[in-house]
Amino acid sequence: MTQRKNYSSGAKWEDIVGYSRAVQMGNTMEISGTVALDEHGLVGKGDFYKQTTFILQKIEKILAQGGFSLEDVVRTRMYVTDISHWEEVGRAHGEFFRTIKPATSMIQVSGFIEPDYLVEIEVTAIKQ
Repeated sequence: MTQRKNYSSGAKWEDIVGYSRAVQMGNTMEISGTVALDEHGLVGKGDFYKQTTFILQKIEKILAQGGFSLEDVVRTRMYVTDISHWEEVGRAHGEFFRTIKPATSMIQVSGFIEPDYLVEIEVTAIKQ
């Protein structure tokens, strides 16, 4: 039987909503929607590129906790509040995934829980 491992960020929302920062089942890790938030608050207010870069750095750290790397990422889903900023978001994504080239989507949404969040990213990773 495959062992399930939940990873927590310690955010109060995890218990309220009932979710984990990431879930690993065997050689697969799913990372929940991630925003540009650290222990001090929002990173990159008003800046799509900075938020995307910070989010992907944060995701890279979560992957490492489970023994994964960016090379194991097979899928990214990028949610943005304004699709006209796709080039800024795409440039940041490309800096991390230019040679890896996971399947990806960029979808415009009407908003997030916090109005200053401009980007949210989910990731699926599979170790070979």
